[in-house]
This record gives sequence, structure tokens and C-alpha cells, in this order.
Amino acid sequence: MLAWQAVLFAQDRFPRPEFESGYVYPEHQMPLQRAPVWEYIDLAVLIGALSIASWLALKKRSRQGLVWLSVFSLAYFGFFREGCVCSVGSLQNVSLALFNEGYAIPLTVLLFFIIPLIFALAFGRVFCAGVCPLGAIQELTGFRTVKLPKVVESVMISIPFIYLGVSVLSSATESQFLICRYDPFVGIFRLDAPYTMIIFGALLLVAGIFINRPYCRYLCPYGVLLNVFSRFSQKHLTVTPAECTNCRLCEDVCPYDAILPSDIIRPVAEPQKERKRFLIYLVLIPFFAAGGAILFRNLSPVFAGLNGNVRLAREIRAEKENGVVAVSKAAIAFKEAGKTEKELFDDEIRIHERFRKGSIWMGIFLGTAFGLSLVSLSTRTRRTGYVPHKGKCYSCGRCFQYCPIHINKRVSDEKV
Repeated sequence: MLAWQAVLFAQDRFPRPEFESGYVYPEHQMPLQRAPVWEYIDLAVLIGALSIASWLALKKRSRQGLVWLSVFSLAYFGFFREGCVCSVGSLQNVSLALFNEGYAIPLTVLLFFIIPLIFALAFGRVFCAGVCPLGAIQELTGFRTVKLPKVVESVMISIPFIYLGVSVLSSATESQFLICRYDPFVGIFRLDAPYTMIIFGALLLVAGIFINRPYCRYLCPYGVLLNVFSRFSQKHLTVTPAECTNCRLCEDVCPYDAILPSDIIRPVAEPQKERKRFLIYLVLIPFFAAGGAILFRNLSPVFAGLNGNVRLAREIRAEKENGVVAVSKAAIAFKEAGKTEKELFDDEIRIHERFRKGSIWMGIFLGTAFGLSLVSLSTRTRRTGYVPHKGKCYSCGRCFQYCPIHINKRVSDEKV
């Protein structure tokens, strides 16, 4: 991908076409192109913000500092940069470049995708703590904590995995960028969006007052990758700066249910039953993967509808076979362009084949992820104190304010 950057200098070589019929150019759906130097300034700001977030979460342990960093990130990455290109959306550019030789991904977009993952591997989800503008706007509106029932929570947290698979499938097949198209907050950042998306974003913010970060927890596909990388982080935020006394004051304060309790208060299970359950789930992983492949392969015609040419071919076929007049703009343009129906239907078959292959891999991924989640639930790790779940923790620092050891240490430092 880094070797493809020379291709980017070929952009904007041709002038915009002239029309004699009073044609009006459509409004831009993306921000206008900026000077290349600004892209590297944005990259430097991203690295600086991630470094500050890591220091505030791990070393300084400052919840207030993370909140102010969220305000800055919302102002800069959100309203100033108008939410583009963000690390969440860059996922689509990467998948498009991986599966299509004709697309050269810009270097800055690639780095926007990679750098937060590197920080997650080193320090946990500090990108979510105060750098991501999508998370920042929700973090600043979360005032009350209402926890969903365990069953509902378990179902909801599986949605980002499905959204990730569908988004990668859609961009890899050159269909559309679903994450950007249905971003609930980019319209707010640009002060211009379809009213439906503004309503969607507003509803998420209202829901976020009680259920903190609903988009991050139940929709964000990039959060799936951060979750995985953060689980292997070498250093991570801790609830207490010293040895935990099991006072349990932090147990209910985390709005994301990301604090794991001490093993001291948990009943001891029979080791033989635990090992048996672990082995059963482990053996079932290939079956889950195969089942997912079969299921999503059969659903590939549904996913193929994400592609505009497939929808056009279906519309033209319905007109030909059922007499339903094709009146969409794409159908009218197709008839005026003079392209033959055979070419259109051949293209439809080719796209269907790409979706069929991609859907199989998506099913394998989702089935494997489901099996591994069951395996992780069946494992037991020894804990003598309350610790954050490395994957689910957003490193927001809310638990700092309720830890008596942290409070006493802060008071002592202030006196010194």
C-alpha cells in the first residue's frame, strides 16, 4: 500500500465538464480537497492526541484531563476536519485497497487506520478514551448510567461484528461505503445531512444520556478491531494505582460493564466441569465457522443488493419480465447511455460471484468469532482485585473517581 502513493499525484488532472443545458453541479458529499500538508498535520495531531490520552489514562490517571481531550478532539477531528477521514471510516479504504488492484489508498488514510490499533496494542483503547470524535460527542452527553439486562447486552454487542463484516464486504466489492453513508454524527459535524441521519444522530445522543456510548458499544465496526488488539496490550489502564482492597466501590460505576470482579467473592466451580465445557466449545469452533459460511453464502444475493449495478439489473429485468416500468435515475441513465442489457446482466453475474465468495469468508469470520467468545466465557483467570476488561474498557477513567486508594494518593500528591 505504501508503494502506491505515487499514483495519488495523478488526481484532479482533468477539468470539470461543461454543459450547455444549464446543468447545476450537485453539492459535495465529502469535504473539499485540502492541501496535502494538512493531511500530515492531521496525522501529527492524531499521534499527539493518542500520546496524551495514553499519559492521562495510564500515568496521570486524570478523568478530567480525558474529558478536556475529548472536547479538543470533538472540535478538531469532528467540526474542523468535518469527520473525514476518520479511523473508523478508513477501514473501508483499507478493505477496498486489499481486494482491488485499481485503488491506491492514500498514505495518511492508511496511517489513520493503523496508528490507533498500534496504540491499542500498547496501551489499550486510548483512541476511544478521548481521541475519536464519534466517541467524544457521546462521552460528553453521558450523564446517567443505566445498565441493560445481561441477555440484551449479550445480543447487542454482537451487532458490531455483523456490521464490520457487511461493511468490509460492501467496500471490498466496490459497492458502497456503508460506515460513511450511515455515520450518525458526520452530518452534525458538517452541519449538513439528510434529515433522517440528523434524527438518527440526535436519537443516539438522547439515548446516550442514559446508555453511555450506544454507537461505540452496539454499532462501531472499528471498535471490534480495537477490542481485539487491546486484549493483548502490554500496558493498560488500572482501576486502582496500587493493590486493590476489594472495597467494591467501582463495581457499579462503570457504564460499560467493563470491570471484572475479584475471584475472591466468586464461588469456586468444579475444575473438571470447566475443562469439559472449554473443550466442547473449542471443538465446536470449526462447526460454527462452517455453519456461518453456509448461512451467509445463501444470503449473498441479499448482500449483492448493496451494489448499484445489481439493483439496476434487477430493475431492468423486472421491467422486461413483469412490465414494471424502470423509473429510477440509474435506469434512465442506462437507457440513454446505450449499454446493452447483456453487458449489464453479465456484470451482475460477476458481482454476484464476488459477493458469494466474500459472504463465505464473512460467515467464517462471524462463526469463528462466536465460537471464540464462548471459549472465553468458559475460561477462568485468577484475580485478587477488580480489574478492567481489556477489550471492553474504553479507558474513560470514570472508575478513578470512586477508588479510595486513587483519591488518597491524589490528595497526598497535592499536599506534597
